[in-house]
Amino acid sequence: MLEIVKHPDRTLKKRCAAITMVGEEEKEILCRMVKAMYANRGIGLAAPQVGIDKSLAVVDIGDNKVIKLINPAVVERKGEEVMEEGCLSVPDVFVKVKRAKQIKIEFLDENGKKTALEASDLLARAILHEIDHLNGKLIIDHLNPIERFFRLKKK
Repeated sequence: MLEIVKHPDRTLKKRCAAITMVGEEEKEILCRMVKAMYANRGIGLAAPQVGIDKSLAVVDIGDNKVIKLINPAVVERKGEEVMEEGCLSVPDVFVKVKRAKQIKIEFLDENGKKTALEASDLLARAILHEIDHLNGKLIIDHLNPIERFFRLKKK
């Protein structure tokens, strides 16, 4: 089972390497990530959260439809919404985060096929949360420095 990397581990702050070719290794990592996401009761997981420097993420918001994302990029955003978010890598910390209400992303699927997906509400939020991880950004980075200091000091 893949172990969840916790803040303040420096691997969480690093921008992930893009995948140039999808092979068996990437497919295996994605499968193991799905298992780790479910085992930890998450709705999304990005590769850096399990110590892997690759642009891979998985999402399942509870509808048993796993979305496996390779090199995801947001190409369109609409609306805004603020909601509280938690994170497997920052346990017991919840942060109000403003995100787009609707998005369109492009990514490679697990077979290396270029794919587009439109998402809204919780699915859009979960995808954006995982894309943040791929870019080295955590939910606590949405707080101002003073707020971040006091929120993390409580832990």
